[in-house]
Amino acid sequence: MRLYLLHIFIILAIAANAKKLKLEAFIPEHNPTGTAVIVCPGGSYFWLDYATEGRDVARWLNENGIAAFVLKYSHGGWAAFAFHVRVPGRSYPAGHNDLKDAIEHVRSNAEKYNIRTDRIGCMGFSAGGHLVMQAAEMLAGTPLSPSFVAPMYPVVSMTHPCTHKRSVRGLLGESPKEEQKQAMSLEHHVPDNCPPVFLVNCKDDPIVDYRNSELLDSALTVHNIRHKYIQYKTGGHGFGATPSKTTKEAIQWKESFLEWLKVGSIN
Repeated sequence: MRLYLLHIFIILAIAANAKKLKLEAFIPEHNPTGTAVIVCPGGSYFWLDYATEGRDVARWLNENGIAAFVLKYSHGGWAAFAFHVRVPGRSYPAGHNDLKDAIEHVRSNAEKYNIRTDRIGCMGFSAGGHLVMQAAEMLAGTPLSPSFVAPMYPVVSMTHPCTHKRSVRGLLGESPKEEQKQAMSLEHHVPDNCPPVFLVNCKDDPIVDYRNSELLDSALTVHNIRHKYIQYKTGGHGFGATPSKTTKEAIQWKESFLEWLKVGSIN
């Protein structure tokens, strides 16, 4: 009984202290292409790797003349992970709504940030990759559709044997229904008007099975979506834009992404 009451107290405390949308802006002095990227760190939908997959990525984008906005989107939190509970307002669709709000904010303030409304994309890592790709699918054809998305070593399927089970827990709670998992499995919902996609993963990823990205690549190909898929043999997981956290092979994604932006892959 005491443990149950402790769980309830923790849930109420977290829910009461839920913060409003937090978006940290990194604006370069010069942005010749007017490009902006909303960055969504990973963390299994339980926490956020805000340093490596957030601020460090944003600083690298700034160095290359791109505006960046790191989103601290809603996620389950340590209590949900440790006590196997679902905190109100912290699981789906909270994170998705946060990203929608972020896109709306950046687009409506384009002049202030010196960016083009048709060059506002989203980049996400691991669970953050799932979040941005889901936005590409669900918001396609609407005023809030990202101009492009870059899911990096993303969680994709929540039904296939390769699924990342911890991310399923973080997003949908402890006992999600089959239809909920189906709805969140990105490979089943690619629309014909999906925005362009830059997709990267590593074959030796020890956290998110490499087949997740292969499933997404196949779905994008079937629907004739403009996309670039790079699978590196080595590189692991969770490296963001930091060379010391991956291999010389995998860190090449940074130059490939910048080149992809330049060659008219967006518009």
